[in-house]
Amino acid sequence: MSRSYSRSLHCTRRRALAWLGAGAAASLCPAPCLAGKGPPQEFSFLVITDTHVGYRGQASAAAQWVQTAKELTAARGDFVLHLGDIVDGGRDDQYPIYLETRKLIGKPVHEVPGNHDPAAMFEKHIRKPIDMVLDHKGVRFLLVNNSRPDSHDGFFSAAQLDWIDRQCGEAARKGLYVVLCSHVPVHENKHPDRGWHVKPADGQKELYALAARHKEQLIAMLHGHFHNGVRGWEDRGPLQEICFPSALYNEDRKLAEQKAPGYYLAEFRPGFVQVDVKAERLVLRYKPLGVTQTADRVCRFDA
Repeated sequence: MSRSYSRSLHCTRRRALAWLGAGAAASLCPAPCLAGKGPPQEFSFLVITDTHVGYRGQASAAAQWVQTAKELTAARGDFVLHLGDIVDGGRDDQYPIYLETRKLIGKPVHEVPGNHDPAAMFEKHIRKPIDMVLDHKGVRFLLVNNSRPDSHDGFFSAAQLDWIDRQCGEAARKGLYVVLCSHVPVHENKHPDRGWHVKPADGQKELYALAARHKEQLIAMLHGHFHNGVRGWEDRGPLQEICFPSALYNEDRKLAEQKAPGYYLAEFRPGFVQVDVKAERLVLRYKPLGVTQTADRVCRFDA
């Protein structure tokens, strides 16, 4: 039986959050970023993460990936972003299974590696080079590998930071907004969160300094890794930092009860998110697998 959650919050330039019926939704406001520029073209894309095909050596994750792919086919979105942990344990034999199912989607799919996806396996089966640029309707998506198989934390090398800096600078010259896509969140998170993020010594400080320099361009950082449904922070001005739900399983870490900073939606079933890019906001529509998502309350925010 589906659970129903409904709550709406008035959103200023600092906060935007809504809870919707059978699938939760949030409206996230990067309004200051858009000041003085025309908004991007309106479009939608889909976000999945942490499919873990081959999870614990069982076939159930592959079967769930088939269901996810079929629902992605029917969902509205110009393309799909996969934010890492494509297979479980980096097993070579699982990537062909993932790729065969991916054909069902009928839309372009763009992946980043997770800590379960060694770079060599990702390059062999998915894409080389790993770090890439996707420009789409006024938004530049930077897909960057910030994970390692030997750690749950994230890492940005000096070369990657320089590359991101240059891509943001070029985006500014072309009048594009920028969305950074990587597996591990940058934002510090402590108990009751998992505590997995890019530590200051591993590129966090430099990336935030870069984000401040490019605050007119960089509107969001998108991540997977947490298995906690939608989890996010918006305490750095208009910059949105968002962890997306796993398509395999999610856990309720009781963040609301423990007053964890940031925001979180009361929906933990496996699924994916439809992201609608609109003037001065992103609208997230959490779509649990096997559920017809309904949205009956949307957050409104000040211009």
